[in-house]
Amino acid sequence: MNYKYWIGLSSIEQIDSRFILKLYEHFGNIEKAFNVSKAELSAIEGLSVKKAENFLKKRDELDLDKVYDRVVSNGIKFYTYEDNQYSSMLKEISDPPAVLYYKGDLESCNLERTVGVVGSRHCTRQGRDSVKKIIKELAGTDVCVVSGLAAGIDTIAHTAALDNGIKTVGVIASGFDFVYPASNKKLYERIENGGGAVVTEYYPTFEPLRYRFPQRNRIVSGLSKGVVVAEAALRSGALITANLALEQGRELLCIPGLITNPNTAGVYKLIKDGAGIVTCAEDILNAFNWELLSSETKQNQEIDNLDVDEKKILYTINIEPKTFDEIQAETKINTEKLLGLLTMLELKSLITQTADDRYKKE
Repeated sequence: MNYKYWIGLSSIEQIDSRFILKLYEHFGNIEKAFNVSKAELSAIEGLSVKKAENFLKKRDELDLDKVYDRVVSNGIKFYTYEDNQYSSMLKEISDPPAVLYYKGDLESCNLERTVGVVGSRHCTRQGRDSVKKIIKELAGTDVCVVSGLAAGIDTIAHTAALDNGIKTVGVIASGFDFVYPASNKKLYERIENGGGAVVTEYYPTFEPLRYRFPQRNRIVSGLSKGVVVAEAALRSGALITANLALEQGRELLCIPGLITNPNTAGVYKLIKDGAGIVTCAEDILNAFNWELLSSETKQNQEIDNLDVDEKKILYTINIEPKTFDEIQAETKINTEKLLGLLTMLELKSLITQTADDRYKKE
């Protein structure tokens, strides 16, 4: 099994994904790459001598089985660079992660319909409200929201996605032994327990060190078809992600804000340089040429396919909730049939029953 060699290499803090993949591409086999000799290493062009020396020293100290079990026993799943399931979008970037660890249900996320949302950790109310509005308008689509699980706009983006039934992927800058910021512990859990997936390139024991955050950003943009910047100062992590998106050939979009807000200086610089403007979800769909049905459109299509009596019921409760007797008095449908139709409409999520036994339109 080659997995333990991928995990073993990934667990060495003194090397990075670029180093690991250079070895893998040179030898074409991860086991050979792991067991390389000093002489073979020195023959590889462009390899850092210091990293090579650190690698050999740390590799010889590794217990591969122990390192691998540390991942599996903690319920951490992963894809390696050579797995067929590894994101094809990440393979497009110049520095893809050698291993992508994750918790949650990454398979349920549509990675062909991904939009990154980034912005200031110290966001304004207007910034928060703008992100909430746009993500809410994506409800009912199969779009997946990608962000960095940081405080501020990232947190708002993930939470808005979850609140509106949209899958979300959070990319973190540490291993799974750490939750950063600690205030997002419940958000991590919501994502992992059905809302999407939390992913990282870092082995579980790797701490959230400062330099790992900008490294993390290339994965946020790399997993995204395009990136939406909500608020960003001229020097900010969000602007780093925006520039990475451009380098990776991704679409770049910006939510405009107040010109008196220092956090919009970076946004307006990007707009002046040619980034698109987003004021509603439709702008995102148009930018990516995604022909996606909104929840309202889907519901209207379902209503069009109903029979005459089902439409009568919906028309009857269109304005305000009504009791069974009130619905029957207006529709003239017999009791047995009406019970069946009401049940079917509930199953189709077109109506719901209130606490006081009335039926209302969804």
